[in-house]
Amino acid sequence: MMKKIRVGVIFGGMSSEKEVSLNSGRNVYDNLDQEFYEGVPIFMDMEGRLWIIPWQLVSQNTTIDIAEHLEAEARRISYEALKKEVDFAFISLHGKYGDDGCIQGLLELLKIPYTGPGVLASALGMDKHIQQKVLQAAGIGVPKSVIIRERQWQKNREAVKQALLDKFPFPFFTKPIREGSSVGVTLIKDEKALEKGVAEALRWDNAVLVEEFLDGKEFSSIVLEENGRITPLEVTEIYPESEFYTYDDKYMPGRCRKFTPPKTFSPDAIEKIKSEVMRAFRALGFRSYGRIDGFYMKDGRVLITDPNSSSGMAPSSFFFEQAACAGMLPSMIISKLIENARKIHAEKQGPL
Repeated sequence: MMKKIRVGVIFGGMSSEKEVSLNSGRNVYDNLDQEFYEGVPIFMDMEGRLWIIPWQLVSQNTTIDIAEHLEAEARRISYEALKKEVDFAFISLHGKYGDDGCIQGLLELLKIPYTGPGVLASALGMDKHIQQKVLQAAGIGVPKSVIIRERQWQKNREAVKQALLDKFPFPFFTKPIREGSSVGVTLIKDEKALEKGVAEALRWDNAVLVEEFLDGKEFSSIVLEENGRITPLEVTEIYPESEFYTYDDKYMPGRCRKFTPPKTFSPDAIEKIKSEVMRAFRALGFRSYGRIDGFYMKDGRVLITDPNSSSGMAPSSFFFEQAACAGMLPSMIISKLIENARKIHAEKQGPL
Protein backbone atom coordinates (compact mmCIF):
# COMPACT_ATOMS: atom_id res chain seq x y z
CA MET A 1 0.00 0.00 0.00
CA MET A 2 1.15 3.53 -0.79
CA LYS A 3 2.08 5.49 2.30
CA LYS A 4 -0.10 8.55 2.78
CA ILE A 5 1.52 11.97 2.82
CA ARG A 6 1.12 13.64 6.20
CA VAL A 7 -0.24 17.11 5.47
CA GLY A 8 0.00 19.55 8.34
CA VAL A 9 -2.79 22.10 7.94
CA ILE A 10 -1.58 25.15 9.88
CA PHE A 11 -4.23 27.67 10.96
CA GLY A 12 -5.14 30.15 13.68
CA GLY A 13 -2.15 32.39 14.27
CA MET A 14 -1.32 35.75 15.79
CA SER A 15 -2.88 38.18 13.33
CA SER A 16 -6.11 40.12 13.04
CA GLU A 17 -7.20 37.49 10.50
CA LYS A 18 -7.01 34.48 12.81
CA GLU A 19 -10.75 33.74 12.54
CA VAL A 20 -10.53 33.83 8.75
CA SER A 21 -7.57 31.46 9.05
CA LEU A 22 -9.62 29.08 11.20
CA ASN A 23 -12.35 28.90 8.56
CA SER A 24 -9.77 28.31 5.82
CA GLY A 25 -7.90 25.65 7.75
CA ARG A 26 -11.04 23.80 8.78
CA ASN A 27 -12.26 23.64 5.19
CA VAL A 28 -8.89 22.52 3.83
CA TYR A 29 -8.62 19.82 6.49
CA ASP A 30 -12.16 18.57 5.84
CA ASN A 31 -11.56 18.39 2.07
CA LEU A 32 -8.21 16.60 1.98
CA ASP A 33 -8.38 13.51 -0.22
CA GLN A 34 -8.07 10.79 2.42
CA GLU A 35 -6.95 8.24 -0.16
CA PHE A 36 -3.62 10.04 -0.52
CA TYR A 37 -3.25 12.37 2.47
CA GLU A 38 -3.35 12.10 6.23
CA GLY A 39 -4.44 15.43 7.64
CA VAL A 40 -2.65 16.74 10.73
CA PRO A 41 -4.49 19.80 12.12
CA ILE A 42 -1.95 22.22 13.61
CA PHE A 43 -3.19 25.23 15.54
CA MET A 44 -0.97 28.26 16.10
CA ASP A 45 -2.02 30.15 19.21
CA MET A 46 -1.67 33.89 19.87
CA GLU A 47 1.84 33.37 21.26
CA GLY A 48 2.96 31.54 18.14
CA ARG A 49 3.03 28.13 19.80
CA LEU A 50 2.03 25.07 17.75
CA TRP A 51 -0.46 22.45 18.87
CA ILE A 52 -1.68 19.28 17.18
CA ILE A 53 -5.39 19.26 17.91
CA PRO A 54 -8.11 16.60 17.62
CA TRP A 55 -10.95 16.89 15.12
CA GLN A 56 -13.44 18.03 17.77
CA LEU A 57 -11.33 21.15 18.31
CA VAL A 58 -11.05 21.83 14.59
CA SER A 59 -14.84 22.13 14.56
CA GLN A 60 -14.92 24.82 17.28
CA ASN A 61 -16.47 28.16 16.31
CA THR A 62 -13.62 30.56 17.17
CA THR A 63 -9.91 30.53 17.89
CA ILE A 64 -10.69 31.54 21.48
CA ASP A 65 -12.88 28.43 21.83
CA ILE A 66 -9.97 26.31 20.64
CA ALA A 67 -7.42 28.07 22.85
CA GLU A 68 -9.48 27.35 25.97
CA HIS A 69 -9.18 23.59 25.33
CA LEU A 70 -5.55 23.34 24.27
CA GLU A 71 -3.94 22.41 27.57
CA ALA A 72 -6.41 19.60 28.26
CA GLU A 73 -7.09 18.21 24.79
CA ALA A 74 -4.24 19.12 22.41
CA ARG A 75 -0.59 18.16 22.13
CA ARG A 76 1.99 20.96 22.17
CA ILE A 77 4.89 20.53 19.73
CA SER A 78 8.08 22.52 19.32
CA TYR A 79 9.05 24.07 16.01
CA GLU A 80 11.90 21.58 15.76
CA ALA A 81 9.51 18.64 16.20
CA LEU A 82 7.31 19.67 13.27
CA LYS A 83 9.50 17.74 10.83
CA LYS A 84 8.70 14.51 12.70
CA GLU A 85 4.96 15.12 12.51
CA VAL A 86 4.34 16.17 8.88
CA ASP A 87 5.74 15.67 5.39
CA PHE A 88 4.13 18.78 3.93
CA ALA A 89 2.64 22.01 5.28
CA PHE A 90 -0.58 23.49 3.93
CA ILE A 91 -0.38 27.08 5.15
CA SER A 92 -3.85 28.33 6.06
CA LEU A 93 -2.54 31.18 8.19
CA HIS A 94 -3.52 34.70 7.07
CA GLY A 95 -2.00 38.06 7.94
CA LYS A 96 1.13 38.83 9.91
CA TYR A 97 3.37 35.85 10.72
CA GLY A 98 1.40 33.74 8.22
CA ASP A 99 1.26 35.44 4.81
CA ASP A 100 4.36 37.57 5.25
CA GLY A 101 7.30 35.19 5.04
CA CYS A 102 7.66 34.34 8.73
CA ILE A 103 6.19 30.83 8.72
CA GLN A 104 7.68 30.26 5.27
CA GLY A 105 11.16 30.97 6.66
CA LEU A 106 10.63 28.52 9.51
CA LEU A 107 9.49 25.80 7.10
CA GLU A 108 12.52 26.45 4.89
CA LEU A 109 14.84 25.95 7.85
CA LEU A 110 13.04 22.72 8.73
CA LYS A 111 13.11 21.60 5.06
CA ILE A 112 9.35 21.05 4.98
CA PRO A 113 7.72 21.85 1.61
CA TYR A 114 4.68 24.12 1.77
CA THR A 115 1.95 25.80 -0.26
CA GLY A 116 2.31 29.28 -1.67
CA PRO A 117 5.30 31.50 -2.45
CA GLY A 118 8.58 31.64 -0.59
CA VAL A 119 9.90 34.09 1.99
CA LEU A 120 10.54 37.16 -0.18
CA ALA A 121 7.42 36.87 -2.35
CA SER A 122 5.24 36.31 0.71
CA ALA A 123 6.71 39.42 2.36
CA LEU A 124 6.06 41.43 -0.80
CA GLY A 125 2.50 40.12 -0.95
CA MET A 126 1.89 41.50 2.53
CA ASP A 127 3.51 44.94 2.24
CA LYS A 128 1.15 47.18 0.25
CA HIS A 129 3.72 49.93 -0.22
CA ILE A 130 6.65 47.84 -1.46
CA GLN A 131 4.50 45.64 -3.69
CA GLN A 132 3.23 48.74 -5.48
CA LYS A 133 6.80 49.87 -6.09
CA VAL A 134 7.69 46.47 -7.57
CA LEU A 135 4.60 46.41 -9.78
CA GLN A 136 5.19 49.97 -10.98
CA ALA A 137 8.77 49.11 -11.90
CA ALA A 138 7.39 46.27 -14.03
CA GLY A 139 5.02 48.64 -15.84
CA ILE A 140 1.90 47.29 -14.12
CA GLY A 141 -0.86 49.72 -13.18
CA VAL A 142 -1.47 50.42 -9.49
CA PRO A 143 -3.46 53.10 -7.61
CA LYS A 144 -1.84 56.42 -6.74
CA SER A 145 -0.63 56.33 -3.16
CA VAL A 146 1.78 57.73 -0.59
CA ILE A 147 3.07 56.32 2.68
CA ILE A 148 2.99 58.08 6.06
CA ARG A 149 5.28 56.87 8.84
CA GLU A 150 3.98 57.14 12.40
CA ARG A 151 6.91 59.30 13.48
CA GLN A 152 6.31 61.65 10.54
CA TRP A 153 2.61 61.95 11.45
CA GLN A 154 3.29 62.64 15.12
CA LYS A 155 6.06 65.18 14.42
CA ASN A 156 4.44 67.30 11.69
CA ARG A 157 0.77 66.36 11.49
CA GLU A 158 -0.63 69.56 9.97
CA ALA A 159 1.93 69.67 7.17
CA VAL A 160 1.31 65.99 6.38
CA LYS A 161 -2.45 66.53 6.33
CA GLN A 162 -2.14 69.48 3.98
CA ALA A 163 0.13 67.54 1.62
CA LEU A 164 -2.42 64.71 1.49
CA LEU A 165 -5.34 67.06 0.86
CA ASP A 166 -3.38 68.71 -1.94
CA LYS A 167 -2.68 65.35 -3.57
CA PHE A 168 -5.92 63.39 -3.11
CA PRO A 169 -9.48 64.56 -3.80
CA PHE A 170 -12.17 63.16 -1.51
CA PRO A 171 -12.89 60.33 -1.09
CA PHE A 172 -9.66 58.38 -0.61
CA PHE A 173 -8.44 55.57 1.63
CA THR A 174 -6.14 55.12 4.61
CA LYS A 175 -4.81 51.61 5.23
CA PRO A 176 -2.24 49.87 7.42
CA ILE A 177 0.55 48.81 5.09
CA ARG A 178 0.60 45.20 6.36
CA GLU A 179 -2.92 44.00 7.07
CA GLY A 180 -5.40 41.99 5.04
CA SER A 181 -9.17 41.46 4.92
CA SER A 182 -9.72 45.26 4.92
CA VAL A 183 -8.71 45.44 8.60
CA GLY A 184 -7.94 49.04 9.58
CA VAL A 185 -9.13 50.47 6.24
CA THR A 186 -11.09 53.76 6.29
CA LEU A 187 -12.81 55.61 3.46
CA ILE A 188 -11.92 59.28 3.98
CA LYS A 189 -14.72 61.65 2.92
CA ASP A 190 -13.63 64.84 4.69
CA GLU A 191 -10.78 66.36 6.67
CA LYS A 192 -12.22 65.29 10.02
CA ALA A 193 -12.31 61.66 8.91
CA LEU A 194 -8.63 61.83 7.95
CA GLU A 195 -7.50 62.11 11.58
CA LYS A 196 -9.63 59.09 12.54
CA GLY A 197 -8.53 57.10 9.51
CA VAL A 198 -4.83 57.56 10.19
CA ALA A 199 -5.34 56.73 13.87
CA GLU A 200 -7.21 53.55 12.95
CA ALA A 201 -4.50 52.42 10.53
CA LEU A 202 -1.79 53.12 13.13
CA ARG A 203 -3.56 50.77 15.53
CA TRP A 204 -2.35 47.95 13.29
CA ASP A 205 1.03 49.07 11.98
CA ASN A 206 3.65 51.83 12.19
CA ALA A 207 2.93 53.15 8.70
CA VAL A 208 -0.18 54.14 6.75
CA LEU A 209 -0.81 53.82 3.03
CA VAL A 210 -2.95 56.67 1.69
CA GLU A 211 -4.51 55.58 -1.59
CA GLU A 212 -6.80 57.06 -4.20
CA PHE A 213 -10.43 55.93 -4.53
CA LEU A 214 -10.99 53.90 -7.70
CA ASP A 215 -14.25 54.31 -9.60
CA GLY A 216 -14.24 51.02 -11.47
CA LYS A 217 -15.34 47.38 -11.29
CA GLU A 218 -13.59 45.24 -8.71
CA PHE A 219 -12.25 41.76 -9.54
CA SER A 220 -10.30 38.87 -8.08
CA SER A 221 -8.38 36.14 -9.88
CA ILE A 222 -6.64 33.02 -8.60
CA VAL A 223 -3.43 32.14 -10.45
CA LEU A 224 -2.01 28.61 -10.35
CA GLU A 225 1.49 27.42 -11.22
CA GLU A 226 1.84 23.93 -12.67
CA ASN A 227 4.93 22.46 -14.34
CA GLY A 228 6.50 25.88 -14.70
CA ARG A 229 3.47 27.45 -16.36
CA ILE A 230 1.01 29.83 -14.72
CA THR A 231 -2.69 29.92 -15.47
CA PRO A 232 -5.41 32.18 -14.07
CA LEU A 233 -8.67 30.56 -13.09
CA GLU A 234 -11.93 32.30 -13.93
CA VAL A 235 -12.22 35.96 -12.91
CA THR A 236 -14.68 36.94 -10.17
CA GLU A 237 -16.55 40.26 -10.40
CA ILE A 238 -17.29 41.82 -7.00
CA TYR A 239 -20.12 44.08 -5.85
CA PRO A 240 -19.90 44.77 -2.10
CA GLU A 241 -22.92 46.04 -0.18
CA SER A 242 -20.83 48.73 1.54
CA GLU A 243 -19.07 51.71 -0.02
CA PHE A 244 -15.95 49.57 -0.32
CA TYR A 245 -15.12 45.89 0.16
CA THR A 246 -15.12 45.72 3.96
CA TYR A 247 -14.33 42.83 6.32
CA ASP A 248 -18.07 42.18 6.79
CA ASP A 249 -18.66 42.23 3.03
CA LYS A 250 -15.95 39.61 2.63
CA TYR A 251 -17.06 37.21 5.34
CA MET A 252 -20.68 37.84 6.36
CA PRO A 253 -23.23 35.88 4.30
CA GLY A 254 -25.34 38.05 2.02
CA ARG A 255 -23.10 41.13 2.30
CA CYS A 256 -21.60 40.91 -1.19
CA ARG A 257 -22.59 39.81 -4.67
CA LYS A 258 -19.93 37.86 -6.58
CA PHE A 259 -20.16 36.72 -10.17
CA THR A 260 -17.90 33.92 -11.38
CA PRO A 261 -17.55 34.17 -14.36
CA PRO A 262 -18.03 37.95 -14.52
CA LYS A 263 -21.45 39.32 -15.36
CA THR A 264 -20.59 42.63 -17.05
CA PHE A 265 -16.98 42.33 -18.23
CA SER A 266 -16.51 41.93 -21.97
CA PRO A 267 -14.40 39.00 -23.27
CA ASP A 268 -11.64 41.49 -24.15
CA ALA A 269 -11.73 42.93 -20.61
CA ILE A 270 -11.47 39.45 -19.09
CA GLU A 271 -8.47 38.58 -21.25
CA LYS A 272 -6.80 41.87 -20.34
CA ILE A 273 -7.39 41.23 -16.63
CA LYS A 274 -5.96 37.71 -16.90
CA SER A 275 -2.90 39.02 -18.72
CA GLU A 276 -2.25 41.64 -16.04
CA VAL A 277 -2.73 39.30 -13.08
CA MET A 278 -0.21 36.90 -14.61
CA ARG A 279 2.25 39.77 -15.06
CA ALA A 280 1.75 40.76 -11.40
CA PHE A 281 2.24 37.14 -10.28
CA ARG A 282 5.58 36.98 -12.10
CA ALA A 283 6.74 40.47 -11.08
CA LEU A 284 6.31 39.68 -7.37
CA GLY A 285 8.01 36.29 -7.67
CA PHE A 286 4.95 34.33 -6.58
CA ARG A 287 5.13 30.54 -6.79
CA SER A 288 2.59 27.73 -6.41
CA TYR A 289 -0.50 29.97 -6.35
CA GLY A 290 -1.73 33.45 -5.48
CA ARG A 291 -4.81 35.65 -5.55
CA ILE A 292 -4.57 38.92 -7.46
CA ASP A 293 -7.24 41.58 -6.82
CA GLY A 294 -7.79 44.80 -8.68
CA PHE A 295 -10.09 47.13 -10.59
CA TYR A 296 -11.11 47.34 -14.23
CA MET A 297 -11.45 51.06 -14.88
CA LYS A 298 -13.92 52.85 -17.16
CA ASP A 299 -11.07 53.85 -19.49
CA GLY A 300 -9.99 50.21 -19.91
CA ARG A 301 -7.04 50.29 -17.52
CA VAL A 302 -6.42 47.35 -15.19
CA LEU A 303 -5.09 48.43 -11.79
CA ILE A 304 -3.74 45.85 -9.36
CA THR A 305 -4.70 46.76 -5.81
CA ASP A 306 -4.08 43.71 -3.66
CA PRO A 307 -1.82 40.84 -4.75
CA ASN A 308 -2.11 38.08 -2.14
CA SER A 309 0.41 35.29 -1.70
CA SER A 310 -2.38 33.08 -0.36
CA SER A 311 -6.16 33.02 -0.44
CA GLY A 312 -9.01 32.54 1.96
CA MET A 313 -10.37 29.01 1.63
CA ALA A 314 -13.72 29.08 3.35
CA PRO A 315 -16.42 27.15 1.43
CA SER A 316 -17.81 30.29 -0.25
CA SER A 317 -14.43 31.83 -1.10
CA PHE A 318 -13.33 33.06 -4.52
CA PHE A 319 -10.91 30.17 -4.59
CA PHE A 320 -13.50 27.41 -4.68
CA GLU A 321 -15.91 29.37 -6.88
CA GLN A 322 -13.21 29.79 -9.50
CA ALA A 323 -12.06 26.18 -9.16
CA ALA A 324 -15.64 25.03 -9.67
CA CYS A 325 -15.76 26.95 -12.96
CA ALA A 326 -12.74 24.89 -14.03
CA GLY A 327 -14.60 21.67 -13.11
CA MET A 328 -12.68 21.01 -9.88
CA LEU A 329 -14.24 19.94 -6.60
CA PRO A 330 -12.66 21.30 -3.40
CA SER A 331 -10.69 18.09 -2.80
CA MET A 332 -9.38 18.21 -6.38
CA ILE A 333 -8.06 21.76 -6.23
CA ILE A 334 -6.53 21.18 -2.78
CA SER A 335 -4.75 18.07 -4.09
CA LYS A 336 -3.51 20.05 -7.08
CA LEU A 337 -2.04 22.73 -4.80
CA ILE A 338 -0.26 20.12 -2.72
CA GLU A 339 1.20 18.21 -5.65
CA ASN A 340 2.23 21.33 -7.56
CA ALA A 341 3.95 22.72 -4.45
CA ARG A 342 5.74 19.43 -3.76
CA LYS A 343 7.15 19.47 -7.28
CA ILE A 344 8.22 23.13 -7.00
CA HIS A 345 10.04 22.45 -3.72
CA ALA A 346 11.68 19.29 -5.06
CA GLU A 347 13.21 21.31 -7.93
CA LYS A 348 14.34 24.40 -6.00
CA GLN A 349 17.92 25.31 -5.16
CA GLY A 350 18.08 27.03 -1.80
CA PRO A 351 14.99 28.64 -0.28
CA LEU A 352 11.96 29.08 -2.55
